[in-house]
Amino acid sequence: MNAPRVPGRFDPGVLGNVLVIAALVALAIALLGWQVDPVEWREPGRARWGSALAVVGLWVGFTGLVRVARRHGRPATRDTLESGPVDWRILHASQTGFAEEIAGLTADALRAAGQRVVVQGIGTTTVDTLAETPHALFVVSTTGEGDPPDPALRFVREAMQAPAALGRTRYGLLALGDREYDAYCAFGHRLDAWLRHSHAQPLFDPIEVDNGEPGALRLWQQHLGQLVGHTGEADWSRPRYQAWRLRARHHVNPGSPGAPVFDLALTPEDPAHLDWTAGDIAEIGPCHASDSVEDWLERLGADGDAAVEVEDGRQPLRDVLARSQPPAFDALGVHSTAQALADGLQPLPHREYSIASTPAEGELRLLVRQMRGEDGRLGSGSGWLTAHAPPGARIDLRIRRNAGFHPPADERPLVLIGNGTGLAGLRALLRARIEQRRPRNWLLFGERTHAHDRFFEADLAAWLEAGQLSRLDRVFSRDAGPLRYVQDLVRDQASRLDEWVQAGAAIHVCGSLQGMAPGVDAALRDILGDITVDTMIEAGRYRRDVY
Repeated sequence: MNAPRVPGRFDPGVLGNVLVIAALVALAIALLGWQVDPVEWREPGRARWGSALAVVGLWVGFTGLVRVARRHGRPATRDTLESGPVDWRILHASQTGFAEEIAGLTADALRAAGQRVVVQGIGTTTVDTLAETPHALFVVSTTGEGDPPDPALRFVREAMQAPAALGRTRYGLLALGDREYDAYCAFGHRLDAWLRHSHAQPLFDPIEVDNGEPGALRLWQQHLGQLVGHTGEADWSRPRYQAWRLRARHHVNPGSPGAPVFDLALTPEDPAHLDWTAGDIAEIGPCHASDSVEDWLERLGADGDAAVEVEDGRQPLRDVLARSQPPAFDALGVHSTAQALADGLQPLPHREYSIASTPAEGELRLLVRQMRGEDGRLGSGSGWLTAHAPPGARIDLRIRRNAGFHPPADERPLVLIGNGTGLAGLRALLRARIEQRRPRNWLLFGERTHAHDRFFEADLAAWLEAGQLSRLDRVFSRDAGPLRYVQDLVRDQASRLDEWVQAGAAIHVCGSLQGMAPGVDAALRDILGDITVDTMIEAGRYRRDVY
């Protein structure tokens, strides 16, 4: 199996049926008063009489019935029928039920954002239906030696034998697998290749999930929130954070027409946590401003120093409130106990940022732009990091491996393209290449103004002068003249870019999912051709970290 493995796990439906049959047989034995042969169990002791066996069998059978009812008693077994227009079609291919479960969580998250959603097994859809679907999400596992799950065989046989006309469809894909198998996520990769060859447009790069790894599932969840403008959903699984400290914070674009951007330096309390690869992601557990927390405590009539039980042990209510969604004041009376208040709180979802440094530099650097909601308030992640956290404050941080954006392992040339704070991820790749003495690096970057938005200027200038950065091209959209973006810069460099690709170069893109990423992709396809770009994707030579 190439789906996430759970030791000793049986198919719930089959197991439930076996348990029910066992209960009925045991009951019959008890009623007839038959004596059965002793049965040895792993624990000491024997069950000799049918009545005893009946009691055990009834309990086990009832458990099986409950499991079956829980699994099959979900509304339309998680799948839903169409009733009018839909915004999203979620298609799952599951061998053990895990993909179906994730599809259900995906549907719940989209519905919470007011979206109209249809969930169905991939085997129950057709190419014609898919061609009429504006937005599709695929959650698929791989079984055997790279095979599709059984419920997907019909779709593979009837739909995937040749490219289809899916030019109107935009899609996202979550591939479930297990790296212990050679054909890791093979069906997900096969499905993605078919969708691309059918001219469907990816909303973001496919996400691989190794044996249910929580970080990859959070990345999927984050993309969903960004697509529908609903990023406040609680994490499906709680990250295990490490303790880091905010060592330095610098405002790097004063006077810019864009929102303020800050260069942050963090150090771990345990030096062993200085361990990541360029391209990896920092997951931050944000907190509210202390003034806000004290205001909420006053409105709630609660003692912030009161100790409450949470997953991490006993903590002051003040600390728990700081890491949680704002309390519902209309639902929590002033006479509630501190524990009752804590039990009703939902944790803030994590926020993700590209790491801008390498471990050899002795600190983890981030490039964070302040984000504000419609009410003008700072976002939870950017607000905490750029404004609310005092110098030296503890920062909850977890590093998520992002193997799909690691630098090439060989000497090949590397083309780096990005915009805005996406320069953080590109800087880390550049620094890693310099540490490996691989100087054939070319950076194409876009921001707003030359006067105010030249992030990491000292580093880039030094690397360029030393020959560690072969070429640097930048474009600034708000300077005098017509609006120009990084995708325009890519088109300007078509001839040179083709030469680099012909020489074996890899391309890494980091920055905005909206605007920049599809614009750069279109430019690359115009310059290199669809076949070359698709071949580079399949070979791992064209990689993206976009948000």
